[in-house]
Amino acid sequence: MGRIEDNDVCQGCGVMIQTEDKNEPGYVPASALKNEMIICQRCFRLKHYNEIQDVPYLDSDFLKMINQISETKSLIVKLVDIFDFNGSFIKSLHRLTGNNPIILIGNKIDLLPQSTNLSRLRQWMKKEAADLGLTVQDVFLVSAKTGRGYNEVKNAIEFHRKGQDVYVVGSTNVGKSTFINYLINESVGAKDVITTSYFPGTTLGFIEIPLDQTSSLYDTPGVVNRGQLTHYLSQEDIKVVTPNKEIKPRVYQLNSQQTLYIGGLARFDFIKGERQSFTCYFANGINIHRTKLDQADQLYNHHLGGLLSPPSQTEVKNYPALVEKTIKIAEEKVDIVFPGLGWITLSGTPATIAVHTPSDVPVSKRKAII
Repeated sequence: MGRIEDNDVCQGCGVMIQTEDKNEPGYVPASALKNEMIICQRCFRLKHYNEIQDVPYLDSDFLKMINQISETKSLIVKLVDIFDFNGSFIKSLHRLTGNNPIILIGNKIDLLPQSTNLSRLRQWMKKEAADLGLTVQDVFLVSAKTGRGYNEVKNAIEFHRKGQDVYVVGSTNVGKSTFINYLINESVGAKDVITTSYFPGTTLGFIEIPLDQTSSLYDTPGVVNRGQLTHYLSQEDIKVVTPNKEIKPRVYQLNSQQTLYIGGLARFDFIKGERQSFTCYFANGINIHRTKLDQADQLYNHHLGGLLSPPSQTEVKNYPALVEKTIKIAEEKVDIVFPGLGWITLSGTPATIAVHTPSDVPVSKRKAII
């Protein structure tokens, strides 16, 4: 029979192994201690059954763990979801990681339409990061799914780390573990070293992967960003709103006083302006429903969870009320961004619009990236 050593951690999520409480992080049955590779029950179920178990960690617990990085001399690799830049951006990162240099990586570029100008996108990311208080050494675009951009990133990490440790940080669901799995597979040929999942909060502690005899790469817990819509959704609804292949833009010609519903998750009202096109960039599986503005409330009250879904019928009770915000658009091409969901591009004709989302999910406006 195996026994728990002081340094026994789950090989999937990095949390300390324990055999006492099934409801706490790191639980394994005592019989599993004799296994050569020990993974906790949570990671086992995630890996073999794609089931996620909640873990009683508060957002502040994750942030405290990340804050340990400020006491090191290292390179920070910050991942953001390019399909949800603002929603996946950790605004307090500089305070949490000290004076360590940072490189910024936009993941999931395989989801963007091929017409995207990637050079312009990198410039926009660097400026946006600076506006949010984060100075970065460089910006890269990758697809953890296809491996695109990885050679460039590997070389940049080696150049900027100067022999020091590397910490990979990001909010939940940006693809951090998939990103690291790919790097490890390319470097040492080991597959699926870290548990990967659709669902927030998979990595519970630092996972150390040696780079050489004196330095390591660390996967860190995902920081929970409550400004993302996904935190209000069930596992099944998350699968619907999370893109898994190239987004197909959907264009709607709207007159003023018309409304678009993005499932039942958010609402977009064209209040005033000349007839114009609105291009929607959301996961292909999300239904977009057009209606008249004066009928929009009634439609929502009668069809949320049905015609307007997600949220699914069983999850309607858990989804917060929508709060309205009015935005005036001048003569410029802009994106109206719904964190955790996608965006709608306006064509550059003056307009007054209103957006409706849960109060904790702040819609923003930016120059169009496509």
